[in-house]
Amino acid sequence: MASQALIKEFEDLLGKENVFSSEADRQSYSYDSAVLPPVVPAFALRPTTTEQLGICVKKLYDYGIPMTVRGAGTNLSGGTIPDSKESVVILTNGLNRILEINSDDLYAVVEPGVVTADFAAAVAQKNLFYPPDPGSQAVSTLAGNIAENAGGLRGLKYGVTKDYLMGLEFFDATGELVKTGSRTVKCVTGYNLAGMMLQSEGTLGVISQAVLKLVPPPKASKALMAVFDDMQKAAEAVAGIIAAHVVPCTLEFLDNNTIVRVDDYTKAGLPRDAAAILLIEVDGHPAQVADEAVVVERVLQQTGAVAVHVAKDAAEKFKLWEARRQALPVLARCKPTTVLEDATVPRSQIPAMMKAVNDIAKKYNVEVGTFGHAGDGNLHPTFLCDKRDKEEFARVEAAVDEMFDVAISLHGTLSGEHGIGTAKARWLEKETSRGTILFSQRLRRALDPKGLLNPTKLVGI
Repeated sequence: MASQALIKEFEDLLGKENVFSSEADRQSYSYDSAVLPPVVPAFALRPTTTEQLGICVKKLYDYGIPMTVRGAGTNLSGGTIPDSKESVVILTNGLNRILEINSDDLYAVVEPGVVTADFAAAVAQKNLFYPPDPGSQAVSTLAGNIAENAGGLRGLKYGVTKDYLMGLEFFDATGELVKTGSRTVKCVTGYNLAGMMLQSEGTLGVISQAVLKLVPPPKASKALMAVFDDMQKAAEAVAGIIAAHVVPCTLEFLDNNTIVRVDDYTKAGLPRDAAAILLIEVDGHPAQVADEAVVVERVLQQTGAVAVHVAKDAAEKFKLWEARRQALPVLARCKPTTVLEDATVPRSQIPAMMKAVNDIAKKYNVEVGTFGHAGDGNLHPTFLCDKRDKEEFARVEAAVDEMFDVAISLHGTLSGEHGIGTAKARWLEKETSRGTILFSQRLRRALDPKGLLNPTKLVGI
C-alpha cells in the first residue's frame, strides 16, 4: 500500500479527484481485456495537462516506482495490467483534446486520451478520413492504438496505425520530453523515434501528443455479402479476390458459429445455415467501385458462393458491418471465458490456416468461433470456455499453442494487431530469435535503467 505522504504529494499536483487510491478504484485498474489474473496497483493517477503528465513520470522515476500507462484498457494481451502491487497506473483519459485538424495539409494533432471513434467523427465533419478502425474504436484511445499498432476492418486497403503516424511527443522514463517526426510529409531529422514507439506497449515512453495523417474520403463504395456452404470455399474466395488484383476496403470472414450467435443477438437477418460468409466492401471513384464489384462477384461465383447479396443502401450496409463489429461482444457473452487470438498469415495461406483452426478445434474438443480480417490474413479464432474448468482450459491452451505453431510454420506471426504484453511473451522467441529478445532487452535497459516502464511486458527488462 502506498504511503499517505506520497498520495498527498500527487493530490497536491493533480487534485484529489484525479488520484485514485481507494480499494474500489484500485480494483478498477487491475485488469484489461486479456484472460490473465488481475494485479491491484498501489494507486492510479489522472493528469489533465501534458505538464502534469511529465511531472508524474519524473516523480515516479525518482522514487523508483514502476508505472503502467492505461488508455481505455481494451488491449487483449495484458499490456495494461499493473506489474505488481507497488505499480502506479497513469491514466490518459484526462488528456482528451483534439488540438488541431488541418484540412490544408491533411493532418491532425491530438492528445493521447482521444477516443478513436470520436476522432474519426470529428475528422469526417471536415470531409476528411482517418481509416484505422479497431474493433474497440468506440472506447479505445489513440495513444493506445499507437502503443499496440492497432489495425481494424479497413487495414487491407488503408493500412494500420503505423501508416498514419507522422510525429510524436512523449516523456521518457525520467520524465524528459522527447519530440520526433513532423507535420511535414517528409522528415528525416534524427532517429525515427515515432517508429520505435509504435507497438512498444508502454515500455519505452509515455505518449503526450501525436500528429496523425488524414486522407480524403472515398467518393463511393459498395458492400456485398457472399454466402458459402463450405468454409474452405470461402477461404479460397479470399485468396482469389486478392489474386485478381482487387484490394477491397474490407474483406471480413465469419464462420457458422459466429453467424448464428451474432444473428441471435442483432437480428440482422444473417444466413444462419451458411458454413461461412464474407463481408466485402470496395470503395474509391464510382467507376472503379463498379468495375471492382464486378470482378469480386465473378471470383465469388467461381469459388462456389451459393449467393451474393449487394447492400441496396447505406442503412443496409451499416447493418451488415454492425453485425460484424458485434462478433466479439456477442461471442464473449456465450461462455464465462473468451480467449480471442489473432494469429496472422500471408493472405495466400488463409485457406491452410482456416483448415488448421478447424482441425485443431476438433482435435482438442474445444468450441471456437472464427471471424476476422481475412483479406489481410488476420483471423480471430475465439475459444469459448470456462477457465474454472481446469481440464477444459488446459485443452484450450494446448489448442492455442498448436495454432501458433501452425501460423509460424506458414510464415505468419503470433499477433497481427493485439500485441504481445505478457499473454504471448513465452511464444515470442519461436517467431523471432534469442538474439532478438536480448537486443530488445538491451535497448530497454539503456532507455529505462531502473526498469520502471511496464517492466514485465513484451520482452521484460
